Amino acid sequence: MAFLQTNMAPIMFLGLIGFLLMGYSVAFSLAAAGLAFGLIGIELGMLPASLMQALPLRIFGIMQNETLLAIPFFTFMGLILERSGMAEDLLDTIGQLFGPIRGGLAYAVILVGAMLAATTGVVAASVISMGLISLPIMLRYGYDRRIASGVIAASGTLAQIIPPSLVLIIMADQLGRSVGDLYKGAFIPGFVLTGLYLGYVLLITLVKPQWAPALPAEARTIREDDGTAGLRSLGLLTLLATGCALTFARSRPEGTATDELIVTSLCVGVGTAFVLAVVNRTLGLKLLSKMAERVTFVLIPPLALIFLVLGTIFLGIATPTEGGAMGAVGALAMALARKRLSIPLLRQAMDSTMKLSCFVVFILLGSTVFSLSFQGVDGPLWVEHLLSGLPGGQLGFLIVVNLLIFFLAFFLDFFELSFIVVPLLAPVAEKLGIDLVWFGVLLAVNMQTSFMHPPFGFALFYLRSVAPTEDFKDKLTGRLIPRVTTGQIYWGAVPFVCIQVIMIALVITFPGMVSGGLEKKGAIDISNVHLDVQPPDEEKKEVDMNELFGIPEAASAASK
Repeated sequence: MAFLQTNMAPIMFLGLIGFLLMGYSVAFSLAAAGLAFGLIGIELGMLPASLMQALPLRIFGIMQNETLLAIPFFTFMGLILERSGMAEDLLDTIGQLFGPIRGGLAYAVILVGAMLAATTGVVAASVISMGLISLPIMLRYGYDRRIASGVIAASGTLAQIIPPSLVLIIMADQLGRSVGDLYKGAFIPGFVLTGLYLGYVLLITLVKPQWAPALPAEARTIREDDGTAGLRSLGLLTLLATGCALTFARSRPEGTATDELIVTSLCVGVGTAFVLAVVNRTLGLKLLSKMAERVTFVLIPPLALIFLVLGTIFLGIATPTEGGAMGAVGALAMALARKRLSIPLLRQAMDSTMKLSCFVVFILLGSTVFSLSFQGVDGPLWVEHLLSGLPGGQLGFLIVVNLLIFFLAFFLDFFELSFIVVPLLAPVAEKLGIDLVWFGVLLAVNMQTSFMHPPFGFALFYLRSVAPTEDFKDKLTGRLIPRVTTGQIYWGAVPFVCIQVIMIALVITFPGMVSGGLEKKGAIDISNVHLDVQPPDEEKKEVDMNELFGIPEAASAASK
């Protein structure tokens, strides 16, 4: 009994692992471990029986948490956009744009994945959409299966780190920080990771050009009447829009937050291009090519939706919950404009949103029960002693924590890691002087690998579900195309997992990537602080109590 009382915290943690290994769901494993060890602690006299009376208050606190409302909003928005045909139009247009260069389809998939991540925030929607649309095209034109599958799975996981990401909402709730701050902090790392993916494809095209060929001439259907691609007018329109954006950025006052500067400048540039394209089409000027008009009118709606959601959050106009609500309305408007909105689509999207939201809330309820008992047996103190004494200070702590998260991601997804592990790590990180917003973004980048780890990566499962399992005849060419094996999908994911590990090292080495997106707070110079104290008057004025309390003089005289 003495051993049990002394080591209740590690035994409780091992008990949770035991429940998980027995095959029970995470939500019920957390709640069962919390209740079981809570009752054992009460029987041993380690916990007061009144501790369990705090559970109803904690559950009502979760129900009253407005931040969690952003999860169903963003999920619903992503599912509506997935079924509205936006991904199909984006992939077709950008694929035609980059088609003449080697690896053009791979570049298109990564860029569309980043754009879908900034509009949907749902990994499953991005991977399944691009797997259904782009994988057959990449196989048709001779892409290596490992490159094709790896690019699709990796670009889909960008929804994990690029706002509005669901994991950042959960992370903010568990760390006790603002969702907007985590969105701002993840803004730059998300696009740096996108650049690393593009750089890897470029490297492949230089080393193994046959793995990522260019589209043949007959596959490029958006052409002018004279047979040219019409890229000159698109380049001029891009230069003009970029010039307007840079001019606006330089006119902003110094000290403007980086994220606000990027969002507003992009809005000005994109708005300029859209206005010029509308004027050209309305007046029939024919100054823009078919490619320029197609790219402008296909890219502007999702970019407008990105500004509606992220722009309003970064500018402080809306909270993340309000931004998610506006995004859901915007997604419905886009689906209605494309004539894709229907009752079956709405029913399907709402059903999936309800399932995911209930999944998250049940895990959160189970983690609340577990954390209550774990705190009662001094579990956070045990974790603090375990991690704060590591050699190397902050750097040693970060290395061990990232190795732990990377290993656990083989078996747990980001929801489970956020609810089980993050609450144990956050107090230790704060005590070591680590900024929790930066720490949350770092963990989110690490948890992104949970979608790509063979053999349990969910992105790999999503791609496997839509990739051809048998040899099939291509509808366009009539050729027999070999199937995509599970081994090819796994090997294709390995280089991108390595890139994500490199991204973790970059965030640790250059913390300004995260803090650069946050608003700078002016520091107070203590040496310039002066205290001016008014000297007391020589004669103190007698306080008239009647005047102080507003009593009339007549009433005062009557009372006397």
